[in-house]
Amino acid sequence: MTTPPDPHLALVRPVVPATPEGCEDCLRLGTPWVHLRLCLTCGHVGCCDSSPLRHARGHAASAAHPIVRSFEPGEDWRWCFVHEALA
Repeated sequence: MTTPPDPHLALVRPVVPATPEGCEDCLRLGTPWVHLRLCLTCGHVGCCDSSPLRHARGHAASAAHPIVRSFEPGEDWRWCFVHEALA
């Protein structure tokens, strides 16, 4: 049985990273991050759930932009925060 595609993939758009140098919010606050995630709806760059402030998850919740991809070199996967699953 095949799993149907995530319905949130309809929110994915061609995006340009807003802050390719790092997490937009951590850069503003001067806080560290562990890994980066790119919002595939608007281009917001946020830090991962292993980072102290988890900005990617916060952005997904506040902006209703649930699909991110890894913004780490050599990684090519997407995550849906609503379904807590690869997208």
